[in-house]
Amino acid sequence: MVKNGTEKQTENSFTQKFGFPKVTTVDKIVDKLRDSHIQFIKESPFLVMATSDSDGKCDASPKGGMPGFVKVLDEKTLLLPDIAGNKLFQSYQNIQSNTYIGLIFFIPGLDETLRINGRVRIVSEEELENLNMELKVFNPDENSKILQGMIIEIEESYGHCPRAFSFSSLWDVDQILEKKGEVARLNK
Repeated sequence: MVKNGTEKQTENSFTQKFGFPKVTTVDKIVDKLRDSHIQFIKESPFLVMATSDSDGKCDASPKGGMPGFVKVLDEKTLLLPDIAGNKLFQSYQNIQSNTYIGLIFFIPGLDETLRINGRVRIVSEEELENLNMELKVFNPDENSKILQGMIIEIEESYGHCPRAFSFSSLWDVDQILEKKGEVARLNK
């Protein structure tokens, strides 16, 4: 059997066992932001950031703010502010030894995500001031301030399909109202 470009590109033990992705799926993966990706980032108030250290120990951290809190510098570069939080700095410790990063952007109620993978460098508060970065959050408190930030150089960017949202009914309003106040609280 002669393999097409997509099969050569995605061949691994899993695709050999379970099948290859559709060409349209593979073609969504690009090395820069498309206009639709830029618009998605500008409308997104929330993302999950994944990092790992040099030993492969992982951390996933939620980040949020007003839509557009992540600044698009150009089609290959993002600026992500670090707004004061729990001060554990697990992601930053990981980045010191492994500069790879993964981001998944969400927009509440929308059954798609934007995935971005790339490399990151930490920037100081002073550098952020020079880039006109400002605090953009809905509910600031006395500790809300930008401590530092990250410049992300994009290596992969693509929209992700809605299957996980469909399977979970994550944005289902009836389910949200039903569970409000009834879920386990983690810090009690």
